[in-house]
Amino acid sequence: MRKLGLRLRKGIRQLKDVLIGRTQITNKLKFYLMIGSVMSVHVLLLCIFYQFRVLPMFFFNICSIITYLTCLNLIHRGSKYYLSVYFITFVEVVLHSFAASLVVGWQYGFAQYIIAILPVGFYICYMLDINRRKIKIAVTLAFVSMFAFILCKMISFYREPLIELNNTPLELALYIFNTCCTFFFLILFTLVFVFEIRLSSNQLQHQNAILEKLASTDPLTGLYNRRSMDIFLSQAVESDVAFALIMCDIDDFKKVNDTYGHDFGDVVLKGVAKITTEQVREKGYVCRWGGEEILILLNNASEESSYRIAENIRRNVANRVFDLNEKWIHCSLTLGIALHQKREAVEDTITRADYNLYRGKRGGKNAVIL
Repeated sequence: MRKLGLRLRKGIRQLKDVLIGRTQITNKLKFYLMIGSVMSVHVLLLCIFYQFRVLPMFFFNICSIITYLTCLNLIHRGSKYYLSVYFITFVEVVLHSFAASLVVGWQYGFAQYIIAILPVGFYICYMLDINRRKIKIAVTLAFVSMFAFILCKMISFYREPLIELNNTPLELALYIFNTCCTFFFLILFTLVFVFEIRLSSNQLQHQNAILEKLASTDPLTGLYNRRSMDIFLSQAVESDVAFALIMCDIDDFKKVNDTYGHDFGDVVLKGVAKITTEQVREKGYVCRWGGEEILILLNNASEESSYRIAENIRRNVANRVFDLNEKWIHCSLTLGIALHQKREAVEDTITRADYNLYRGKRGGKNAVIL
């Protein structure tokens, strides 16, 4: 009993963490709550049957409570017993409904618990990601529930109860109690199921966003990759809005890698990418075109505005000190600008920007060529 008390206190702490959003509810905690709730109903029924001297159902509920204590122990032993716990619960609920209908009669509503257990099998299939064969088991048990419910009614129709209570207030109170418990379990499982579907949907959207980001950006610099830029270029051409392309290349980048190592080269690339992104912001898109080359797409750009942005980028890179492991250097950037012309293929605009870039390289580097 001490161990059971410790487990229940642990379960309450876990439930508190779930309610305040500190952690997600685990499958083990779900089973603890499910079995604990069902067992608490049997404890109440035990007291009621003892009070009204319905001894067959009193002893039956003692056996039920022992059964659920065994289920709690199985849950504690691991997930491989979860399905067994469900089967035990299913059999106990059906047998209890039969016994109650036989002993005191149908009118007290004990058969309604068969309906309450119906969605549990499907929920467990979803929760444990069970294969198609076990889903068929859940469907089969659903039909078994239906026939068991009908059979309980037939037993009461053809046989008189073993114990006649002749207590109308008790009959009404027990019927309301059993109905409320049935609806409580149905509502509980529906809410949990809806919550988990929503949680799974949010997780899927989050994972899709991560995958989309991984597929559309360069992992080192965080800039858009070439695949993404091709999409942006197509959209810019279709929109028929004036735009400019700026091709950037880090001067003597191979010498940086050869002299200071590729780790230092990565620092330079990330620093240049950050400066470029800060200057462009919402005016366009920045892409790592290849190696140390960066391509910038500026929307609604003129010669003056595109040159001003390119010059700001060049000046900020030239003034930046790149350092790693107590080593530091200055780098420079050469940029070539080309304004897209109507009816011009975007590949030709890129070629012109690339040509202006190499004009700047031949002219001494650290320059902006329009």
